[in-house]
Amino acid sequence: MAESTPTGIDKEAIRAAARNLQDGPVTAGYQGDRQAVIKMLNDALATELVCVLRYQRHYYTVTGRDNGPIKAEFLEHATQEQEHANWLAERIIQLNGQPDFNPATLLARSHAEYDASDDVQAMIRANLIAERVAIESYRQMIEQIGASDPTTRHLLIKIMAVEEEHADDMRDLLG
Repeated sequence: MAESTPTGIDKEAIRAAARNLQDGPVTAGYQGDRQAVIKMLNDALATELVCVLRYQRHYYTVTGRDNGPIKAEFLEHATQEQEHANWLAERIIQLNGQPDFNPATLLARSHAEYDASDDVQAMIRANLIAERVAIESYRQMIEQIGASDPTTRHLLIKIMAVEEEHADDMRDLLG
């Protein structure tokens, strides 16, 4: 029987965490399906990278003297999407996985689509669609993870909150 304290802390599990140092932050108490979570995170990574590329293309190609604020918004979103990709890659490494940056498979793994529109309203619309797709993807991932991996869940909630801000920004620009 596991030795526990009056607070319900399992001392043996804590002692076990001191072993298997090569596993880094993944202890024996990890409750998630690590391989499934890594796959999910790699798909989210692909989505974020496609979003970075889409926003950057829109930033560089939007024209018109009245579109300066829209151009700035595209650049800000590209930077934030890159930050999300970095966070996801870091979490994959923490789970002892390998982040998949393979450009040959990005679009197939991404939940969002790339867009090569030339019209500013079409760009905004494509970005709003992609943000809504990302929000729903993150919502489903959060639901699937449940309480099994609190760190990944927290990360996905943090990213989803920014995606919701992005969708709100794009909706405002569309109007």
